[in-house]
Amino acid sequence: MREWWIQVGLLMVPLVAVYLHIPPPKLSPALHSWRSSGSFFTYKTQNIFFRDSPGAVGSSDIVVLLHGFPTSSYDWYKIWEGLTQRFHRVIALDFVGFGFSDKPRPHQYSIFEQASIVEGLLRHLGLLNQRINLLSHDYGDTVAQELLYRYEHNKTGCVLINSLCLSNGGIFPETHYPRFIQKILKDGGLLSPIITRLTNYFFFAKSLAAVFGPYTQPSEAEYWDMWTVMRTNDGNLVVDSLLQYINQRKQHRERWIGALKSTSVPLHLIYGPLDPVNPYPEFLQLYKNGHVRPC
Repeated sequence: MREWWIQVGLLMVPLVAVYLHIPPPKLSPALHSWRSSGSFFTYKTQNIFFRDSPGAVGSSDIVVLLHGFPTSSYDWYKIWEGLTQRFHRVIALDFVGFGFSDKPRPHQYSIFEQASIVEGLLRHLGLLNQRINLLSHDYGDTVAQELLYRYEHNKTGCVLINSLCLSNGGIFPETHYPRFIQKILKDGGLLSPIITRLTNYFFFAKSLAAVFGPYTQPSEAEYWDMWTVMRTNDGNLVVDSLLQYINQRKQHRERWIGALKSTSVPLHLIYGPLDPVNPYPEFLQLYKNGHVRPC
């Protein structure tokens, strides 16, 4: 019996070695077009991808889009054209660790750094002193909350926020329920580097499908695009580090919830009621209890 297990183990070693060296998928035509339409700027030592499109003539409004986890600015591609018909300028970026931006490791990823990167991008574009409309989703909601806190407290170099729209993010840490695999990865330990290296497309797509509603499921091509973007620059190897944002939400709850409670900025929420990670009934109850006051 012992010799049988040894033989299986010896057979698995080269198979795992081959699997770990499988290159990321090639960019689809749609992804290639998205990347070709964008640019990069440098924040400290990191190269950050962004898109900046001119839009409606006669409008002076600028909108900045903040994407969710574990995807990228490509999340916005379906509504990009519609936004350019409404806004004078439409801007989106890939946070560090996501999309086509650099994904350093080891690295202490934080919401504070991501907010500073947004400020750095607007400074790079000469827009730091102009009013900005923020549209965010999921992970991007927390980045937006930090930007709002800085704006309300007159922090140097802050983004001047004209309006804020949040969508399906873990605004209240106590009503945020990460998936089982996210819990394992965010807590670190010996399993994290093993899981991040062995995760494949099928596991990724199945896990992500669970957070979409039955009428909003992405196509297989769209799942492949999400997987391709995450695999770019070995992004699958930093997922556990990025997931520290869940712990940061708890640690800085008063700072980020407080910013929403006291703000005078027009605030709008878009909330898909079938979200299993941020269940609607529990979120709504906290919201109605006066934890956040919309304008």
